[in-house]
Parts: sequence; structure tokens; C-alpha cells
Amino acid sequence: MDSRFDQATCDQAVFDRTACALRAAYSGGAIAPLRDVLDPTDAEGAYAVQAINTRFWESAGRRVVGRKVGLTAKAVQAQLGVDQPDFGVLFADMEVADGGVLDPACLIQPKAEAEIAIILGADLTGPDISRAQVEAAVTEVVAAIEIVDSRIADWKISFADTVADNGSSAMFVLGSVRKPLAGLDLWTCGMALELNGEVVSLGAGVACLGHPLNAATWLAQTLAARGQPLRKGDIVLTGALGPMVAIKPGDEVRATIGGLGSVSFRMGGVVA
Repeated sequence: MDSRFDQATCDQAVFDRTACALRAAYSGGAIAPLRDVLDPTDAEGAYAVQAINTRFWESAGRRVVGRKVGLTAKAVQAQLGVDQPDFGVLFADMEVADGGVLDPACLIQPKAEAEIAIILGADLTGPDISRAQVEAAVTEVVAAIEIVDSRIADWKISFADTVADNGSSAMFVLGSVRKPLAGLDLWTCGMALELNGEVVSLGAGVACLGHPLNAATWLAQTLAARGQPLRKGDIVLTGALGPMVAIKPGDEVRATIGGLGSVSFRMGGVVA
């Protein structure tokens, strides 16, 4: 038998088991890092695991509404030993209403970060997608909060851990105010993230891969090359504008971004 076939079969079995373990962690609690089954920088293996779970959840009735970009800060990339961002999938049931309440029972070790989200009015297909094409496809820009979480114990993640774990995603909140891209300064716009009324994270658009539209362009190019292009109506979370902060039951979180206004949510439960 062809040894290459044997290896491919073995790899697929490993990917399937890893995907199953990550799915189980959503209800069973965090698991150990995946270093025994995925090399810390194995992008292709990690995305294979992510894709298995995406197909599983779609077959269970969950609906994909967009993508998230992660690892947009150079310092975080250096920490994980990579030189590129990563991406995960956004499902419709991950969205929390602006000003809404998030059930902490669906989270393990959540953190919040402020981001700029874009909504696309056109497909982004074909090779060599340019930033100008991305800009032309944007119909709305909105302040957002991403609630990230990890199924890996104590956030001891490598690049492969976070990619396999759907970009360490959990939930997201979009602001009620949506604006056209024209006239917005997404490079120098300031961000303040408040936790229970206290500012705990500051940042700016330039912190997101040099510009949030750089992150969106990277995503469009990467997905098009994989044959999974961004489509009209997709939501794209372009990446954190400043440091993430840990959150707990009872916390109220609000992000304000220059030119885009504010977005907020509250964790259910009581302050410990």
C-alpha cells in the first residue's frame, strides 16, 4: 500500500479526534494544549481541524455569517512564533445584541477586545485581491466587541491551538450605529474599552495590522486562495485595536471607537 496514503489516513484520524475533543470542551471544560497532535506552528493541520468542526456545526444547523481575523498585533505574532494573522468562522448564534446580556454558562475563560467590524456588499473572489477592491466592497463599518475564549486550559496556546480552536472565538457584539466607509479615519481612530465604567484598554486603528483594512485584505486573499471567498453580506471582525481584558459574571463592558460610537454588553450573573 502507498505509504503516502497511510500517512494521509493517519493524519485524518488525528484531525478528527482533535476536532471532537475541541467540540466536547465547549460543554466539558478546557483541555490540554494540542502539542501532542499538532506542531505549534502547523497551520495546515490546524486549519484542517477547524474545517472539520465548521462542517460539523453547519450540518447541525448553525449558519456561517462571516469571519474573524486574529493575531493582528505583531507582538502577539512574535509571542506565538508566527509572522501572519489567523482566522476563524463566525456563526449567527455567536452574535449578542448591542446592550444585551451574555450567559456566562456558555463560556470557559472569556476575554473581551474592541474591534472594527465591516459588512460586505459584494463578493471578494479571484486571485490577488487588492485593498482597493476590499474598500469598494465595504458597505457598512461598525464598532464591535469580540468575546474570545479558549478551549485550551489556562490560555496556554500556540498558533496551532488557537487556529484549530476556531481562532479562540466565542461571541461578538456589533454596535447599533453603522456607517459607510467614506469619511471614516480607521487608521488614527482611538479606542477605549471600559470594564464596569473604568477604562482598561486603549488603542487605535493602526494597532490592527497597520490598518483594519489591511487585516480585511489579508483575510480576503487568504480565503480566496483556499476556495472559500468572502461573500456579500459577510461580517468581518478585523482584529483587536488594543489589549484584551478578562471578564467575569456581572461585568459590564463598553467599547467606544472614534467615528463609530459605542457598543456594549453585560455578563449575566453577579460580580464575584
